[in-house]
Amino acid sequence: MQVLKFASVIVTTAALALAVAACGGSDKATTSSSSTPGTPANASLTGTKGGHIDYLSSGDVDYLDPGLDYFTFGYMVQYAVNRPLYSFKPDDTSKPVPDLASAPPEISSDDKTITVHLRSGVKFSPPVNREVTSADVKYAIERAFTKHVASGYAGTYFGSIVGTPSKPNTGDYKPISGLETPDDRTLVIHLKTPSAVTVAAALVMPITVPVPKEYAQPFDAKTPSTYDQHVVFTGPYMVKNDASGNLVGRKPGKEVQIVRNPNWDPKTDYRPAYLDSITIQEGNSDLTTASRRVLTGSHLMCCDSSPPAPVLKQAVEKFKDQVTFISALGTHYFPLTTTIKPFDNLNVRKAVLAAIDRDALRQARGGPVTGDIATGMIPPGMPGYREAGGAQQGSASDFNTKPAGDMALAKKYMLAARAQGVNVTPDGRYAGGGQLLAVAINADPDRKIAEVAQAQFAKLGINLKVRLMPQDTMFTKFCEEPSANVAICLSASWYKDFLDPQAMLDATFNGDNILQHGNVNFSQLNDPKVNAGMKKAAVLPLGPERNKAWADVNNAIMADAAAVPWVWDKTALIASKDVKQVANGYTTVQDLAFSSLK
Repeated sequence: MQVLKFASVIVTTAALALAVAACGGSDKATTSSSSTPGTPANASLTGTKGGHIDYLSSGDVDYLDPGLDYFTFGYMVQYAVNRPLYSFKPDDTSKPVPDLASAPPEISSDDKTITVHLRSGVKFSPPVNREVTSADVKYAIERAFTKHVASGYAGTYFGSIVGTPSKPNTGDYKPISGLETPDDRTLVIHLKTPSAVTVAAALVMPITVPVPKEYAQPFDAKTPSTYDQHVVFTGPYMVKNDASGNLVGRKPGKEVQIVRNPNWDPKTDYRPAYLDSITIQEGNSDLTTASRRVLTGSHLMCCDSSPPAPVLKQAVEKFKDQVTFISALGTHYFPLTTTIKPFDNLNVRKAVLAAIDRDALRQARGGPVTGDIATGMIPPGMPGYREAGGAQQGSASDFNTKPAGDMALAKKYMLAARAQGVNVTPDGRYAGGGQLLAVAINADPDRKIAEVAQAQFAKLGINLKVRLMPQDTMFTKFCEEPSANVAICLSASWYKDFLDPQAMLDATFNGDNILQHGNVNFSQLNDPKVNAGMKKAAVLPLGPERNKAWADVNNAIMADAAAVPWVWDKTALIASKDVKQVANGYTTVQDLAFSSLK
């Protein structure tokens, strides 16, 4: 018998992943506060119809293809141009609302079946033009398990669906038997394990954006799929295309032209879509200049990264009405790639955690206003935070208890590595020679953070060759590709996929989720005990036992010294004085479908 259990999904679900957002810290300058973690205090969601805004960014979106998109800046566009089954209104990240779906998901009493009903009247943009059906959602999920569409999270959150491949992203397209479409308006999801609450929570993610099989499958036959250049859309906006569906409005690294979707019916959508058009102007690697241009200019919003520290200080003091801080339950961290020497040695990794001055890194980002010092991967406001030790997570590991760094303790661990055969000098410095590849975003504050980090690693004799690049390139071509042999992604950050500690730890540190393409376990940690702990925690019901289990996983990851968490993030969003920017607590950036001109 089907039983409605959406209340438990509401408790579980909230926001996302990969690269620009916020959480932690308190400051008089903070203009956003809420009883709901990650939800910005937008003054009003009403706006004025019409007009155009330019959005200044340093880099590009990762993908427009919803099966590949797993990057915060990409989500800003994705949720304006497409419609997943469920999504979040800007001012409430605790309660997902039906989007493409017409009602809450129905979950069976054994937690192994989910039934979703779709609303009618939602159509694909040109050139497809037809109405969306449940088969389009089915295909969207199926394609994300193929080698052609290397989703970073399909296996993590949807691998419990009956008939999914044991190794996602490695094979050709095959239908998934656990996805049934009894009619055009119904999708039934059958699960191998009683994990329906977690799977239902993840139905807010772009993997559930419908994809028309008859149109996309020829593009999906290629490796990688070229659908990213031919996407059709279901939201109020679309990226400008031609009669054949080619996205002529996207010039990678230069701009994305977002225009109205002529097939969008506002009666089917909660989004007001005030603006007529938005152009994302990319390549603004000098975010200091770009940020100041936004604060003093007109019809502008910014940025795909926090404003550089000097501009942020100026904005807080002189343009406070043009700044919105958003707390998004996210963590900035340095993943230490455990397959690359010398980080394959646990004692070397412990030495790194002991040596890093996390406060110096935070100062480079803009100081306390940008968030609290992080000691683990579970940020404040997330279930499991208190159980993991709160602000002192991983405190059982002495190397994780000195936020300002402790070089004497670091030396102790380096000498322990020397005793194990690692090439370390008697004074505790690595002498293995060469430079380790580290990558970072080529715009401040990330560029400054990379400089500070490089100097700190050098104290241990670990020499980093830092390559600066746009963040979309950094993630898609380097951090997410194990073959690139990146030792450290210096601009790595992770944000909630939904309001549960699993969303902070599973994709990022589970050895079973290491992928050859689209990999987000940047450290490539593959600890059998951690993996087993995650497998057990994932099927526990919501509540104290589950929170404690994931807290234990978090602290086990810290004991493995697989990453250096350094700030629980809070991000500043800025706009011109004539722009009413609305922040979205899920995407952690401006909500393009709610922002408007004053």
